Amino acid sequence: MKNNILNIKYPIIQAPMNWVTNAELVAAVSNAGGMGILGTNAGQSEVVNDPRAVADRMRQEIRKTKELTSNSFGINILTPPEGMNLDSSKFTKAILKSAFEEKIHYFAVVGTAHKETFDVIKQYGGVIIFRPLTPSIEQAQLAEQLGADVIVATGHDEGGILPNDERGTFTVVGDILDAVSIPVFAAGGINDKRTADAAFSLGASGIYVGTRFLVATESPVAKNIKDLIVESASEDTVMVSGNQRAISTNRAKYFSNSFVKSHDTSAVNQMISKDGGLRKSMLMGNANEGVITVNNGISSIKGKSAVSEIIEELLK
Repeated sequence: MKNNILNIKYPIIQAPMNWVTNAELVAAVSNAGGMGILGTNAGQSEVVNDPRAVADRMRQEIRKTKELTSNSFGINILTPPEGMNLDSSKFTKAILKSAFEEKIHYFAVVGTAHKETFDVIKQYGGVIIFRPLTPSIEQAQLAEQLGADVIVATGHDEGGILPNDERGTFTVVGDILDAVSIPVFAAGGINDKRTADAAFSLGASGIYVGTRFLVATESPVAKNIKDLIVESASEDTVMVSGNQRAISTNRAKYFSNSFVKSHDTSAVNQMISKDGGLRKSMLMGNANEGVITVNNGISSIKGKSAVSEIIEELLK
């Protein structure tokens, strides 16, 4: 039976992951019974700074995805900074406009519980999957009040931009489950059946998975980077800033050493961004430019396989 809120067969959402998603990956997840999500720069390789151009690229990727699946999929929306209105986030506003015009109904909203953003999506009739960057009981309850349909409880075990505290996934999931009455999906370090089972045993309604899909056959991640992820163990990662973890390449060690000296997360993150971030390394295969961001449970990723096989492995 399909999940009534998300209209999916299996309780699994693929994390947006910005540059390292595309129509092929998202459609594969949706065709296999999960919820695929297009990242902000899905299907792209070049940086553009015009909101209209970013929105048009999203429109084209949405159309490509529709050609590959008739099942539910969504897009990633970043909320404006706290205290700012939606007009201040020109990229978000432009992407929402394209999404509404293309009749997208599922929105993976990341950031803080932002009333104006939530209101715009709910007035349109959209479904909100809300992932607070730093999960808290206050944020979860506020999001529920504002109309969120699903909360994603993310622990420090995840890849990408980490929460600002170091609570593990299963601590966070328990806290959020006790605080809200809407479905809670667990995120962070879920790479195999054991960790998926643990999330469900704790009471999560589903799982929100990013790193495991990086090595999927349909993933746009460069082959050499997929190989490196499979070959690496959890101890082969390093904190490159206060809120980013990466495989310990020479470049990652440089950023890590810079952070140890400065303790300035913002400054080091700017360095990483200027160096190409995950676009140069993960998408384009330049292992010593930018960073290869992963969760801290990569030891359990034993090989590359198709999306359908990954979902079967996680949920069998």
